[in-house]
Amino acid sequence: MAEVLKGLTCLLLLFAQKRGNVKHLVLFLHEAVLVQYVDTLKLAVPSLIYTLQNNLQYVAISNLPAATFQVTYQLKILTTALFSVLMLNRSLSRLQWVSLLLLFTGVAIVQAQQAGGGGPRPLDQNPGAGLAAVVASCLSSGFAGVYFEKILKGSSGSVWLRNLQLGLFGTALGLVGLWWAEGTAVARRGFFFGYTPAVWGVVLNQAFGGLLVAVVVKYADNILKGFATSLSIVLSTVASIRLFGFHLDPLFALGAGLVIGAVYLYSLPRGAIKAIASPSTSASGPCIHQQPPGQPPPPPQLSSRGDHITEPFLPKLLTKVKGS
Repeated sequence: MAEVLKGLTCLLLLFAQKRGNVKHLVLFLHEAVLVQYVDTLKLAVPSLIYTLQNNLQYVAISNLPAATFQVTYQLKILTTALFSVLMLNRSLSRLQWVSLLLLFTGVAIVQAQQAGGGGPRPLDQNPGAGLAAVVASCLSSGFAGVYFEKILKGSSGSVWLRNLQLGLFGTALGLVGLWWAEGTAVARRGFFFGYTPAVWGVVLNQAFGGLLVAVVVKYADNILKGFATSLSIVLSTVASIRLFGFHLDPLFALGAGLVIGAVYLYSLPRGAIKAIASPSTSASGPCIHQQPPGQPPPPPQLSSRGDHITEPFLPKLLTKVKGS
């Protein structure tokens, strides 16, 4: 159902881009989806993986406390970074590697706390199965996210068109899975049986949250999106304590703190890192050549490495120009 809502939303946005002209929209979709069928078929791979990932998340959250799941699921940042290096030839700074190591350490501490029986848990939960589902989901999330980013940034298609194509495959795969697993129950009770307000809330969150993620991937990058998502750990932990009686112990606080610390380290600008790394230079101040009065100042000198402040932003700027 989330894929259907996502597809309908993208269709409405494309309709608005065509200024309400149905004929232009139909011709555009025919050209983009059917004529350029090779580009459409490329979206089948991440769509299949996203469908698998969504089901793995439900298995994981059914077997882990919500706060533990939220912290452990941040391993997708590590898998996304590794796939970005392998598939996009992206280079990570030393600080980024350190932050990824801190992230892994924090998640490992949280899992050690969970394995040690940190607080009561329902009898029907299986932490081992939950951990396996989270790891598989993180691997699939990292690969699918980087693959989708490569498609978005390597073509002129809009985010809404690509998500519509994803929704077509996702809806078809979801219907096949539903018929295979629950076909008899759906035929007897109806498709919308069990759709409570809470279920509709999850569906809406999945649908529109996915669109927001696609926009972030298009105009930022996948690793940055993953680190920003880590901030939800705090909200998830507070909600788990209030709603489910989650027990917050020192081990969990240490692990979650390391993950949040990794977010802070990754977000530091490069100029600030170099200033921190060489405090003596900053304290003494740079050597400034005094220009005689009445003469124009000399032109600024750039190093052979380029401007280290604006250089990281140039690829994103070129991407925006290409996609516009």
